[in-house]
Amino acid sequence: MAKPHDFIELSIQLDPEITEQALALLSLEGISYFLEEEYCLKCYIPEEEWSTNLEQSVRARLEELTGTTSDCTVKHMADRNWNAEWEAHLKPVEISDRFIIVQKNKEYQLKPGQIAIEINPKMSFGTGYHATTRLMLRQLESMDVQPLKILDIGTGTGVLAIACRKLGCRNHILAVDNNDWAAENAKENIIDNNTPDIDVRMLDAEDDLQEILGDGFDLILANINKNVIGRILPAIRTRAPKSRIVISGIMIYDEPWLNKLLNTLDYTPMGAIYEDEWLSVIVDPNP
Repeated sequence: MAKPHDFIELSIQLDPEITEQALALLSLEGISYFLEEEYCLKCYIPEEEWSTNLEQSVRARLEELTGTTSDCTVKHMADRNWNAEWEAHLKPVEISDRFIIVQKNKEYQLKPGQIAIEINPKMSFGTGYHATTRLMLRQLESMDVQPLKILDIGTGTGVLAIACRKLGCRNHILAVDNNDWAAENAKENIIDNNTPDIDVRMLDAEDDLQEILGDGFDLILANINKNVIGRILPAIRTRAPKSRIVISGIMIYDEPWLNKLLNTLDYTPMGAIYEDEWLSVIVDPNP
C-alpha cells in the first residue's frame, strides 16, 4: 500500500511575465511540483522535506527575482486524491504534429501519424504543460531511438520513457526518480500507455549514479535542474563516456554556463532548441 503523501502548499502571487524565472529559481531549491494559475504560482513540497531553512531560501529566491518581499502563503495539505485534483486543471497538450499528451476520459483528436501519450499526473513533473517537457519530446522526434539503450533521469510522470517506446525503441529503457510518488505515477502511466516493458526504479541521480550507469546506455535523458546537471555531468562523462545526452531544465540565460561546462568536459552541443525562457540541447561526447 502506498504511504500517505501530505504536502506543504506555497501560494506565491506573481506577475505572469516572471513565472518561468520563478520556476527555474525554485527548482534549484529542489521543488518539483508546480501549478500555474493566473497571477499565482503554487508549489508543493512533501511535508517531510519542508523546513524553516527551505522556507527562508524560497523567500530569498523570490526577493532576488522581484526585488521586494513576495506575497507568499504557506498551507498544510493532507493526503488526498491528487489525480482528481490535477485532472480538473489539465487539457490535452499538442506538443507537435508528432506528439499530443492526453488525459484519461478527456476528448482529443489525433492528426494523421500523431502519437498520443496518456499522462495522468499525480504531482509528478511532466504533464506537457511545461516548456522543458515539450522541448525534450521535440528533441526525441528528431532522433532514431529504435536501437538505443535509454536512461531517463528524473522521469517524473514517465512521459519521456513512454515517448521513446512509442517512437519504436526496441531496447532496454530505464527510468529513475528519487521520489517514491513519481516512481508510482510513472509505473501507472506506463501501464496505461501499454508500454509495460519500461524499467522504473526509485534511485537518486547523484547518490546512485554509479549503479544507474552500470547497465551502459546509448542515450541519456536529463530534464532536471541546473544544479543537478552541473553535478552529474562530470560523472556521466567518466562512467558513460560514449553516451549521447539530451538536456533540458536550463534557462536561456544559463546557456553560456552550460556551454562552458560542456567544453570543459569535452562534449559538443549538436542542436539547441528554445521555448519561452528554456532551452534543450543534444550533446555528444568528443572521441
